[in-house]
Amino acid sequence: MEWQPDEQGLQQVLQLLKDSQSPDTATQRAVQEKLEQLNQFPDFNNYLIFVLTSLKSEDEPTRSLSGLILKNNVKAHYQNFPPNVADFIKRECLNNIGDPSPLIRATIGILITTIASKGELQTWPELLPQLCNLLNSEDYNTCEGSFGALQKICEDSSELLDSDALNRPLNIMIPKFLQFFKHCSPKIRSHAIACVNQFIIGRAQALMDNIDTFIESLFALAGDEDSEVRKNVCRALVMLLEVRIDRLIPHMHSIIQYMLQRTQDPDENVALEACEFWLTLAEQPICKEALSGHLVQLIPILVNGMKYSEIDIILLKGDVEEDETIPDSEQDIKPRFHKSRTVTLQHEGGEGEEGEDIDEDEDDDDDTLSDWNLRKCSAAALDVLANVFREELLPHLLPLLKGLLFHPDWVIKESGILVLGAIAEGCMQGMVPYLPELIPHLIQCLCDKKALVRSIACWTLSRYAHWVVSQPPDAHLKPLMTELLKRILDGNKRVQEAACSAFATLEEEACTELVPYLSFILDTLVFAFGKYQHKNLLILYDAIGTLADSVGHHLNQPVSPNVLDTAACIYTKMTKNKDKNLPLVLFRSTYKTASFPIVSPPLLSQQPDQYEAPDKDFMIVALDLLSGLAEGLGGHVDTLVARSNIMTLLFQCMQDTMPEVRQSSFALLGDLTKACFPHVKPCIAEFMPILGTNLNPEFISVCNNATWAIGEICMQMGVEMQPYIAMVLNQLVEIINRPNTPKTLLENTAITIGRLGYVCPQEVAPMLPQFIRPWCTSLRNIRDNEEKDSAFRGICIMIGVNPGGVVQDFIFFCDAVASWVNPKDDLRDMFYKILHGFKEQVGEENWQQFSEQFPPLLKERLAACYGV
Repeated sequence: MEWQPDEQGLQQVLQLLKDSQSPDTATQRAVQEKLEQLNQFPDFNNYLIFVLTSLKSEDEPTRSLSGLILKNNVKAHYQNFPPNVADFIKRECLNNIGDPSPLIRATIGILITTIASKGELQTWPELLPQLCNLLNSEDYNTCEGSFGALQKICEDSSELLDSDALNRPLNIMIPKFLQFFKHCSPKIRSHAIACVNQFIIGRAQALMDNIDTFIESLFALAGDEDSEVRKNVCRALVMLLEVRIDRLIPHMHSIIQYMLQRTQDPDENVALEACEFWLTLAEQPICKEALSGHLVQLIPILVNGMKYSEIDIILLKGDVEEDETIPDSEQDIKPRFHKSRTVTLQHEGGEGEEGEDIDEDEDDDDDTLSDWNLRKCSAAALDVLANVFREELLPHLLPLLKGLLFHPDWVIKESGILVLGAIAEGCMQGMVPYLPELIPHLIQCLCDKKALVRSIACWTLSRYAHWVVSQPPDAHLKPLMTELLKRILDGNKRVQEAACSAFATLEEEACTELVPYLSFILDTLVFAFGKYQHKNLLILYDAIGTLADSVGHHLNQPVSPNVLDTAACIYTKMTKNKDKNLPLVLFRSTYKTASFPIVSPPLLSQQPDQYEAPDKDFMIVALDLLSGLAEGLGGHVDTLVARSNIMTLLFQCMQDTMPEVRQSSFALLGDLTKACFPHVKPCIAEFMPILGTNLNPEFISVCNNATWAIGEICMQMGVEMQPYIAMVLNQLVEIINRPNTPKTLLENTAITIGRLGYVCPQEVAPMLPQFIRPWCTSLRNIRDNEEKDSAFRGICIMIGVNPGGVVQDFIFFCDAVASWVNPKDDLRDMFYKILHGFKEQVGEENWQQFSEQFPPLLKERLAACYGV
């Protein structure tokens, strides 16, 4: 007997659905309580599906809401549904997938997908065959509803559909979908392409077997009148470029011509999808050859796409010039992805490398409008193409640029400044002759009456900061710095943000060039604390932390009294306001001479339930700011640490659930260990087990910083490190032997193992054979420095304790020794003794045979430096 609702129960559920649409919070709370009560009765879900699928007399929003509440119940409690309830829901979904209402069809599709995603594809064997069968229905609604559900299943379960677990249903589904590319309804055509598109990136075998039919079918739809179809065609071609470029190469000229048209499509969603093509093509080896003849058409199209659209300007409040007094709204304060500090080593011929930590959005010119749009995509495409074509791009760009940069319409002028910023990296060499004229013009644009022009000028100037710093200071650095500091105090929040970020970049490039202007810079940055709303304070912390990193010990100088007074007032004001996001330690940390107190943040309160947890992003920025200060002030940071509860706070942060907080905590721990170890030492017994548990390469950057901090601690602890060796050594040896471990982590692991061996050789030397080879290969490219010095001393001492441990891999040790350009005399002696000791041990003849394996350069180097 089919389940039927009880009339009274049905009315109760309908009343609940009506009430849940009320804006009144008390009513909403009552609805939540009622929902929790009703969820105790399994057949409540029967009522919900009944309202969705069978109660046609109700209005659509109420029916759809019933389905969405059911979807949430499926997500939370599906495993507790009695079998008869689950079966009833499944049956009702399939019987009503062709409901006349598009809203109800879509809701049923979402419900089917949610049930499928709970592992039900395996236990609902009739679902896929039935949905595929319903595609053949004469009734449009049934075909469209089934396709809508299939599209969602393809999005959510693409891997499962191509697996043996389900007997590879894709073998039937892909050819079936391809038939519908020719359907008379644009909505159906669009669903069909969207379904197939889900399997391109994963190279599903069923699609690869039908790849030529797929590509031909796409070409046949190139001129489709429906914008959703065109969008899905563009998306397919972009993905095929990534995975099956071999099949596209014969048609590349036509595809490029098509994409040039579509990048100018009147529908911005189509244009955006097409614009992705240039970004993807730029990563392919054939890019230069394929695009050379088309640049003359492409460059003006991309440049044109870089203008703000009318909707952008409305969303960005482009007509609002002064908004600094308007508090940030909750959505303004969305997480800003501050790049947590990762400790790296210096390489030969280049700076420290951070392969796994590339900050992908550091060049984002307008990150507040976080949605990816045509302007951003066009700018990113121009940026990557500038890196492919270099100076060859300029003949197509320069004639356009002149007209843009001096245009009376601010929207066009602004796009020209963005163009100039986008090409900065790739075309720098070719731009150099024009920069003496362009940089003053850009500095002038910092004073433009339109805030969006001022903010983009900040970003573009930051992209040329390297060149500015390479010129005599009075030529461009001084005027740029003066104007940027004014913009830091701009009345517009977007300009403040752009100026602060640009100034941080300038600080990194200029380093000690800024020392003569320090007092002026500090005055400005401190004054900004009084002006800024919540969101921009984060960026201000970054700028101060970067300043500390860049000028180092020069920060430790007498500071004008008004700086300290202003900072003290701001600090007091913020603590009085009980700003819930007050970072762990505030600005007072910048000046060791400041006289205002540190207040414990809510984090460690005795009544934790009375406070909200601190904003994680603030915590990370505060930790990194302190790291920069510890590095810059060195031993002078001692007074700050002595008069604060930093170590207690650090203990909490090191155990935070968020990896980025732990990452920054370990960086700060290492910096404080170097700067003021007496304050760290009493905490070592608590800290070391936490460091040991974070030697987990699943979180590369956390593991990297924990490893580095252990190395710094052991250099300070000396033989007292002995009780802690067992907590960390096995994990470190495991990490150094892992395949595909990023270079930064390998190098820090090698340094730390060497340092552990330096202070506790008896404990570490027995494991030499397990790590000596990867240890040597990891450190052969590091510049001579203190860290490398201590690590190699450790290895030499361990070889003295366990000479047999290095015998099998002695050639790698020789190579690592040869990587030193100028070791200290006593370290050179250690190398000399080990090399000669080995040679004497094996005898002249064996040594000759052994050294025959050396590459000529290594042989030469060892003979010249060590006489072997």
